[in-house]
Amino acid sequence: MSCLKCLKYTMCVVNFIFFICGAGIFGLGIFLKSTANLSVIAPSIPAVNVVNGLFILGIFITCVSFLGFLGALKENRCLLISFFILLFLVMLAELGVACFLLMYESQIDKTIEGELNKSLEQAINNGSIEWDTVQKTFECCGVKNATDWKDKVPKSCCITESCEEKYNQGCYDKLRNWFDGNLLSTGIGIIVVCSIEVLGMCFSMTLFCHISKSGLGYMK
Repeated sequence: MSCLKCLKYTMCVVNFIFFICGAGIFGLGIFLKSTANLSVIAPSIPAVNVVNGLFILGIFITCVSFLGFLGALKENRCLLISFFILLFLVMLAELGVACFLLMYESQIDKTIEGELNKSLEQAINNGSIEWDTVQKTFECCGVKNATDWKDKVPKSCCITESCEEKYNQGCYDKLRNWFDGNLLSTGIGIIVVCSIEVLGMCFSMTLFCHISKSGLGYMK
């Protein structure tokens, strides 16, 4: 019985932490939305951008963690089984996304490069704070190199104040190298998240079965 109580309150604490993290991610999305329009980087698919992703991820994490927290605290079988099903669906979705990325890696690369070229064309005509931010952050210039800007090279491409020296590497290659260089940490992060999800599923099902056998809790 003491082990089950420990399990119950462990679930409560972990889900509360994830609830706070979800709220923080949602708040970060609001901050980015109010300070920068990152959808200009992918003009053809404005719905697929960092801000919208943060909104969806933040809302989803808070909702799922709230189900797990309340289900464990109130020993509610309905909430616990809902929490289990949602985590299971998340794991299936993660597996599907991983397979999709592996199967269509080259097509995704071409799409991203094409979107960057389109957004750069718009930035040449209208200017873009977002491109300046990307170029300053990653110390790059243009999609492939500085010649992409033609004769309108922005100051964010310049290494020196006089702009005699410019960043040689394009942002597409720099971003790709950055992702490649962080594959190990990304893989470790995914393994940790999947492990937490599996533990959450095991904990919720253990509590669900105990409540069902003991006659505690309720389905509503």
